[in-house]
Amino acid sequence: MHPHTEAVVDACNRSDFAHGAPRRLSWDELGDEIDRFSILLHAQGLRRDDIVVLHLPNSVEQYLAYLACARLGLIVTPVPVQYREHELSHVLAITQAAAVLTFTHIGKPGQGHPAAAMYLQLSQAHPSLRKVLAWGPQVSDGVLSIDALLPGKMTPELRATLVQAEIDAAVTANDVFSICWTSGTEAAPKGVPRSHNEWLIVPPNIIEAAELKPGARLLNPFPFVNMSGLSTALATWLVLGGTVVQHHPFNLSIFLKQLREEQIDYTVAAPAILNMLLQDETLLAGIDFKRLRRMGSGSAPLSDWMVRGFAEKYGVQIVNYFGSNEGAALSGSDLDIPDPALRAQYFPRAGVDGFDWHISTTRKIKTRLVDLMTGDDITQAGQVGELRFSGPTVFSGYFRAPEVTARTFDAQAFYCTGDLFEIAGDRLQFYRYVGRSKDLVIRGGVNISSEEIEGLLAACPGVREVAVVGVPDHILGEKICACVVPLEGHKVSLEQLVRFLREQQRVAAYKLPEYLLPITELPRNPVGKILKRELREQAKLLSKGKA
Repeated sequence: MHPHTEAVVDACNRSDFAHGAPRRLSWDELGDEIDRFSILLHAQGLRRDDIVVLHLPNSVEQYLAYLACARLGLIVTPVPVQYREHELSHVLAITQAAAVLTFTHIGKPGQGHPAAAMYLQLSQAHPSLRKVLAWGPQVSDGVLSIDALLPGKMTPELRATLVQAEIDAAVTANDVFSICWTSGTEAAPKGVPRSHNEWLIVPPNIIEAAELKPGARLLNPFPFVNMSGLSTALATWLVLGGTVVQHHPFNLSIFLKQLREEQIDYTVAAPAILNMLLQDETLLAGIDFKRLRRMGSGSAPLSDWMVRGFAEKYGVQIVNYFGSNEGAALSGSDLDIPDPALRAQYFPRAGVDGFDWHISTTRKIKTRLVDLMTGDDITQAGQVGELRFSGPTVFSGYFRAPEVTARTFDAQAFYCTGDLFEIAGDRLQFYRYVGRSKDLVIRGGVNISSEEIEGLLAACPGVREVAVVGVPDHILGEKICACVVPLEGHKVSLEQLVRFLREQQRVAAYKLPEYLLPITELPRNPVGKILKRELREQAKLLSKGKA
């Protein structure tokens, strides 16, 4: 790492979602800004173990926030920019966060969402939130302007203050660094604490699978708030001493422009995006595939046609990832699974005796496949079970949720993923993803709890019963469909449901239903359980225009 090489780069279209011009910071410039930002946070009375909400789009500012908090022993809890009062009230109630770092507005200048002002309102119901700090113009009364408070330069006196602050914080690698949020079968998001060590054990899974070299340039199109974003754009970036080029929100033309112009060594993309690119080769013109030799993908099954096509036409190997905020992590690379057709479907049986893989993470964890009916381990091919993990990549438990944590680990202390796999391969050396036992809709790689949306819509006027399922979508993977039984004499429209969730419940936009299936009753089995499979089949027709 050279101090004058680039460390972080804003998206070239920053003006579409945030104030100010795009910035490019070298490592020494980034270090100087982190020093000064650390002084600012310390001057505001923030101390070790205080929890700080980060509500920011993908930007250079995230690096100041993450790294300044890390050196002061502050615990960051990043949230998606789409979160609104509904989700944030839960986060603030659980964490008792002391401060938030955000922008005055998130979105196109003059049209964006007033994020900082929203937190001022929330602080009235959450008195632990003592400080609302924001970058950007038009600062509301009560919001602290970071631009105005940031020291102009580091003086010897400020340097001494910072050194003492670091001594007082006494941060260790086993201290909790972050609390990310995951939506599963529980109605409310769950906080996943991870220590510095738990983050730093993840990079080999990426570096080795993608064969990345020190100083690699990484393009980050994923939200910088959970395992997908932080594992690459923070942990791996730090280990490599590389460069991260930020991307926000996902825009295909901007993404391709960055791949062409930013000398990118590695990036990730959803399977649907990679399928689209391979179907229209003109989109890939001008990209240096001698440099960009590997790309990561996951969150949905890969097409063997796509994995093989990139390998044969461009010499690009697609790395197939499976993972979660909780620390479940598998990677299928050409180093371990050279055949693209196999790699699209299978993952190494990591952490199982008798198999030796290239990726070092496989030797640090244990996995087992468990029959959910009997609780017995599955060791033969063709039988579906739940994949479970143990080892240093796995979190210790959900934040301030002991009951949920107790249900999440089995008697052998393995994390129960809720994801269904089977054993495959001529030597029983692979896992194959089958589906999920958890009731989720996965939209654009983001997990959405069906139960959460069902609970909110149950209060919508005119709704008697509701169930939420996913409808297949060739770009996003799935979109939300609300299957509604209206009250007698009432009609319910999609527009009404969306308006209720947006205006009354104040939920994040990505959780809004995009399809409505009106039905006279919900299908149930003999014990009253809703048959989601039947609803999915009916809802699937909506996306095809046949319903």
